[in-house]
Amino acid sequence: MLQTLRTAFVIASLFAGLGAAKAAEPYLVADAQTGEVLMQNDASEPWFPASTTKLMTVYVALNAVHDGRLTMDTPLRVSARAFRAPPSKMGFRPGTLVTLDNALKMLMVKSPNDTAVTVAEGVSGSVEAFATEMNATAKKLGMRESHFVNPNGLHSEDHYSSARDMAILARALLKDFPEETGLYSIGALQLGNKIIRNHNGLIGRYPGADGMKTGFTCPAGWNVVATAERQGRRLIVVVFGSPSPRMRTNEAAMLFDRGFAMSGTGQTLDALAASAVTEPPNMRDAICRGHGRAAMLAMQEDFVASAVAGSSAAFVTGRGGMPMVTSAMEAPPAAGAIADEKVSFEPTPVFIGPKPGWTGPIMAARDEAADAEASPVSAYSAQKDAKSAEAEGAKAVLKSVVKTPVRLRGGHLTPQAQARKSAASKRVATRKTQRP
Repeated sequence: MLQTLRTAFVIASLFAGLGAAKAAEPYLVADAQTGEVLMQNDASEPWFPASTTKLMTVYVALNAVHDGRLTMDTPLRVSARAFRAPPSKMGFRPGTLVTLDNALKMLMVKSPNDTAVTVAEGVSGSVEAFATEMNATAKKLGMRESHFVNPNGLHSEDHYSSARDMAILARALLKDFPEETGLYSIGALQLGNKIIRNHNGLIGRYPGADGMKTGFTCPAGWNVVATAERQGRRLIVVVFGSPSPRMRTNEAAMLFDRGFAMSGTGQTLDALAASAVTEPPNMRDAICRGHGRAAMLAMQEDFVASAVAGSSAAFVTGRGGMPMVTSAMEAPPAAGAIADEKVSFEPTPVFIGPKPGWTGPIMAARDEAADAEASPVSAYSAQKDAKSAEAEGAKAVLKSVVKTPVRLRGGHLTPQAQARKSAASKRVATRKTQRP
């Protein structure tokens, strides 16, 4: 106990200067089955969700499939607008086709902003129409602190949510589309020869972790909506505004440990009191400005992890960023649950095009050639098209010749023009001699 108190004092001293400059980090632990809130801190306060927004993008897309508007195999075309989206992105050129199924897998693993735009335009016709669907869905689900303007979570002052709302959304995804839960637990994708790893540091490291989505922007900090199952019980953890990805992962793991040790509270997500705060804080100064401060944060993270592990205590971030250390008598030890080494995953294959192995216009040309060989009529048509193409090519060459200058200064012909004139004169003379 004495060692635990010493650890708490040292950690509090390290963070004393940090807490004043840092906004509260909202967090929430809820039971996925019952919707009961086990733990929470400022969970109803608005926050910039960053790429956790893509959970709503997935929900709207899956709902469109449910309604019969498209299927998981529907090919979506990458637009110029999607191609211009800032990173993280897949970088597919305009006109590239990607099925909805592959697009959603990419969203959950790599979190590409361009693919989110492709999904939005494929489902609703435009980003703006898709955002309207997102907000209508949020209202239907009871997400009262949310408003969306894009499908990817890129920063906008008018794009926000809350830890409570994201827990409601995560629960709705699990409940309404149980057949698609595998989307959220993919550890890695394989696209051609490229392996793309998931940003979620809990998958493969925390026992029972099976999803869902991370997110980061400077105004939002490092966010995560996570799920884990233990002995048939699934919990949802939301952490917003963490100062680094490692801290985000450790905080989520510790909240899972504490949540699995708790029983129901009777308080539900729907009944959680609304916050008096109306605008999300901008974390840019605290998260992204000052390399020295970022290095100090990393040192503090390493110290906290090692100190807590040495004292058999659990560490949970409290209001204002101040760590709360509790003895192992009060909660099961959580530090050390997340390993630093890389985890190997069997990658899930994805592809571009409407089907595996599709190579776009090249494949289409091969298909047309095969059809021409199988049908005399098609063969005749193909030959005719080839002759037309040849004629068009000849016209293009003729145009380029006409545009070539034929005279130099002083009126003299260029060597090329002189050669053409001589050849023409010879042809005329030959025709005259060949007349009957």
